Amino acid sequence: MAGSMLDTSSADEARARLVDQLLADRRITSLAVEAAFRRVPRHLFATESVSIDAAYADDAVITRRGPDGRAASSISAPWLQAYMLEQAGLPLGARVLEVGSGGYNAALIADVVGASGMVVTVDIDSDVTDRARTGLNRTGYRQVTVIHGDGEYGHQPSAPYDAIIVTVETADLPPAWLDQLAPAGVLLVPLRMRGMTRCLTLQRHEDHLLATAALQCGFVSMQGDGRNPTRRLVLRDDVVVVLDDTTPEVSLDALTAALQSPRLDAWSPVTITMQEGPSFESLHLWLGSQPRLFGTLAVDRERYAGLVDPQDRFVCPTLLTADSFAYLAMRKIDDTTWQFGAHGFGPDADTLTTDMLDLIMVWEHRHRHGPDPKITVHTNGTPPPKPDGSQLLVTRRHATIAVTWPASGVPQ
Repeated sequence: MAGSMLDTSSADEARARLVDQLLADRRITSLAVEAAFRRVPRHLFATESVSIDAAYADDAVITRRGPDGRAASSISAPWLQAYMLEQAGLPLGARVLEVGSGGYNAALIADVVGASGMVVTVDIDSDVTDRARTGLNRTGYRQVTVIHGDGEYGHQPSAPYDAIIVTVETADLPPAWLDQLAPAGVLLVPLRMRGMTRCLTLQRHEDHLLATAALQCGFVSMQGDGRNPTRRLVLRDDVVVVLDDTTPEVSLDALTAALQSPRLDAWSPVTITMQEGPSFESLHLWLGSQPRLFGTLAVDRERYAGLVDPQDRFVCPTLLTADSFAYLAMRKIDDTTWQFGAHGFGPDADTLTTDMLDLIMVWEHRHRHGPDPKITVHTNGTPPPKPDGSQLLVTRRHATIAVTWPASGVPQ
């Protein structure tokens, strides 16, 4: 009994510290979301091997791994869950569908919408839904409806929904989600565009969906009929990987050979200070918006430091040719300042690194301090917008994603 009381005290204290930090970081901004985070015991949705400290760290908790060792299910990082709940703007009594379960996020939603609201959470993995049911029952959120099914099709019997919150990465918007969304509803979805994922806050606007907010994020990939994985080109030991979304012309053998060539380093005059935070998030999207071969690089930086050292070790923008690649790099200039550049490999390394520096400079002068690109989603049968500036179109089975950059940004 004493041990149980100690565990409860420890969990309560850890949960309070987490919420205080989320408030201090402005991740939580509303009283309803704060109250939900203070009430819902996150540790009771994690696996038994997860410590109290890990359960209440501001980081994802992996709850299931696939045969390849990669995460197949997880509890998302609290800062990201808070962001999505704040973006959803759920009032008391709202009807919400969650695609991708686990239980904890559904409990947060249920707490926010109250007893007069309705929450349905659906997942394709029966182990995940079983664990979600157990956690929800254990924590007193029995009103949440847990559905074992393919999230591609939502849950029609309880539609329409005031909000649909998708907690898996998807490359497309299936028709069921839009059919089941109320006319004034909001759709929060981690949508992948050329290997890069943004959590989009989407609302209907005329004949399409308009993103009112976009945030770089990472989620476990969607399974079932909506599965659309990236192409994994493993260049060395499964730790140097090009994630190739739309470029079948690229050869694994040629890029593997390129990695054996001397690395070419090139540096731009563009710098950033750490105080600026994620102010260069749009640079990733700008590099991916070009009409050329493109991928993203993921690497074990500690293992391959000195050979491959990308700016982002999980999703680093990478320009490609059939037999060469160059990725975005950074180097430290002093205690507060970093410099953008590129590292190139292969016969076209010089051209690719030069192109990367040119694109960094265009971003610096036209887009870094200007408006963000407009992101819209156009379902089949509706035309994408005419470009007013440069535009990336990503065509999927059900919809086309348009990323439109303004013709001019703020002159420097």
